[in-house]
Amino acid sequence: MLELFSYGETGWGDELLKGFLITVQLAFVTLPLGLVLGFLTASLSLSKSTGLRSIGVAYTTVMRGLPEILTLFVIYNGVGLLLNLAARYLNPEGGGVEFSPFLAGVIALGLVFGAFAGEVLRGAFQSLDEGQVEAAAAIGMSPWKIFIRVKVPQVWRFALPGLGNLWINLVKDTSLVSIIALDDLMRMTKVAAGFTKLPFNFYLAACLIYWIICILSEIVLSKLEERANRGVKRA
Repeated sequence: MLELFSYGETGWGDELLKGFLITVQLAFVTLPLGLVLGFLTASLSLSKSTGLRSIGVAYTTVMRGLPEILTLFVIYNGVGLLLNLAARYLNPEGGGVEFSPFLAGVIALGLVFGAFAGEVLRGAFQSLDEGQVEAAAAIGMSPWKIFIRVKVPQVWRFALPGLGNLWINLVKDTSLVSIIALDDLMRMTKVAAGFTKLPFNFYLAACLIYWIICILSEIVLSKLEERANRGVKRA
């Protein structure tokens, strides 16, 4: 049985490892994009401008209401179509443009993560003590310094549990990119299961790998929460 997961021509260990690395890479590349979109969305939702607030609310409402797999299809096929139309317009005699499945996955998952993160961060910003912000302004701190030194450390502490949950969901949602032919862990598992006719073995192995990733993530998140809450008296 262990021969199935060995390396070389007789096993599928190298293929599963390749898929695992792509899955991890996809998650880590998507995370910063999602966080940037989350901060931007939270800023829009908390803006004093009605128009900007409407944009933030519309984005979070639409992205949170769509299934992730549908968002992935729309990005992969829609952006790919636009790129090919632009390529034909600029060079009618040239060939088509192939839209990277990896990039499509990053964009789609980043948009979804950003919408949910925006709501988490919005709640964290609203939990801030305005008295501290007013005190920082009173001693002459610039708005940028207030944001970096006063707001961000507290927002990070308030938002970390929610963002941690979103990270776990992001890791699991990476499995969706297998439907657009990206050779991630899920797709390589499907290929191995189909070739060997032993789906239970390989899907169980994939379950264990995803579970291990999530357990390691929980450990890291727990350490980050401890650090973020250092010096804070618990009730």
